[in-house]
Amino acid sequence: MIDTEINPDARLWPFSRWYPVIAGAVTGLILRIGLFNDAPGEMMSAMAAAFIYAGPLAISAVAVYVAERQARRSWKYYAWLGSRANGWAVLAALAVTIEGLICAIVIVPLFMVIGAAGGLAMGAICQRTNWPRSSVYGFAALPLILAVVLPAGAGDTHIGHSMRSVVIKAPAAQVWHELHNAAAIEADEVDRAWMYRIGVPLPESGVTRQVGETLVRDVRMGKSIHFAQVASEWRENSYVKWHYRFEPDSIPAGALDDHVKIGGHYFDVVDTIYTLTPKGDATELTISMHYRVSTQFNWYATRVADLLFNNFEKVILEFYARRAEAAFTRASSLPAPHPASAGLPRQAALPRT
Repeated sequence: MIDTEINPDARLWPFSRWYPVIAGAVTGLILRIGLFNDAPGEMMSAMAAAFIYAGPLAISAVAVYVAERQARRSWKYYAWLGSRANGWAVLAALAVTIEGLICAIVIVPLFMVIGAAGGLAMGAICQRTNWPRSSVYGFAALPLILAVVLPAGAGDTHIGHSMRSVVIKAPAAQVWHELHNAAAIEADEVDRAWMYRIGVPLPESGVTRQVGETLVRDVRMGKSIHFAQVASEWRENSYVKWHYRFEPDSIPAGALDDHVKIGGHYFDVVDTIYTLTPKGDATELTISMHYRVSTQFNWYATRVADLLFNNFEKVILEFYARRAEAAFTRASSLPAPHPASAGLPRQAALPRT
């Protein structure tokens, strides 16, 4: 039973079936805008465990309570409504620009799963007790209570590792050249990577220059993002290990969600390693990346990061393979060099600074 009389005419109200979903989504917006809007790492951040775990429960509880005031519902409906209300809450936060596209896409599956469980819990309370109103107040207050009880901060640090290889039908010198001269990158060359499809700006170029005894790769991406990859170790035509160097203006405001900003509280790329291994007339190119994830729900965040990085590596290796094979095919089709120039190097050295 519920502690208020169900209105038998509720189903006749215009758009009444949307009222529970709207009530849940509004609850989510209030929590996100009014309470959990602190800077990354703070107690009331949107990445705090209190909001990630208890926020979806509050959204579901309000939605199911409103639905039960209209009519008795089924267990299937409770789960469906809790999941749907959370999905709409995330979309609402995205619509009012309080949340970025990347974060919204990454977090919505978790919210919807927790929301389904919350819908079932609130449905059980509505069907089997006489205190659903008190319970919905408790669910609504739970995120705030947990925020006070649970420790603030970014959470545990996890260093993830992803590695992939591809065999390229081109010599190592050609592959090495393409690695360091990725100019004028077209969108259709890399936009199949999931991270770009969910909102990370597309890369535009990555060109290396030699500075003293090391290599520095200048990377440019959409939305005016720019940074340097500095080689801590390298052997020509064989191996390079990049570390990342960011300037204060490397990532302009709004270019990336604060919650997934490289070098931020919750996420960073530690290094990227390329290894070139001759395989007869071909070259095996291997990419190895280490990245940091620091959240209070690493069990979920690290799995998302693993999927995104593994997919990125697949796409970027295919990009280098296409460019190296196309360049080698063009070079092979040219007439043989004149004997007088046979000793000249086939490709120019990296520019020096």
